[in-house]
Amino acid sequence: MFDPKIVAFCCEQSGIPAAEMCKSLKLEVYANLEIVPVPCAGRMETIFLLKALERGADGVLIFACHEENCQYLRGNVRAKSRLLYARNMLETIGLEKGRLEICNLATNSGVKFIEVLNDMVEQLRKMGPNPCPSSEVVKECVNDKSRSKTN
Repeated sequence: MFDPKIVAFCCEQSGIPAAEMCKSLKLEVYANLEIVPVPCAGRMETIFLLKALERGADGVLIFACHEENCQYLRGNVRAKSRLLYARNMLETIGLEKGRLEICNLATNSGVKFIEVLNDMVEQLRKMGPNPCPSSEVVKECVNDKSRSKTN
């Protein structure tokens, strides 16, 4: 059975504590998961989402604070906006936008963390492996995004 590789960018204020709660509750965490702590989900640039796919991830999750509950005021709103932008880019190059997801959760949401992760695994199994890790299509998309930042 296909075990999708998932990269989860986790806000240190909500996502990381929720992931740690999974361990304290002795919940089974999906094995093919790479957790990347970030100070705030709003620090996630679109390029990081695309780079994760380019480097072989089948899917990317952002675990952010609930709206109106961000320590940095609007970080979770910025993260959602960037994710939507990246999803549009994926659709443009022919990839499923469902490979990128965001989940707003609280620090004590270990069970929700696992549920969202398991839902993502099932969704990605239906989609199949990332058809273009390290492919020219994703690289072109990433390069276009990089050029637009420097101009």
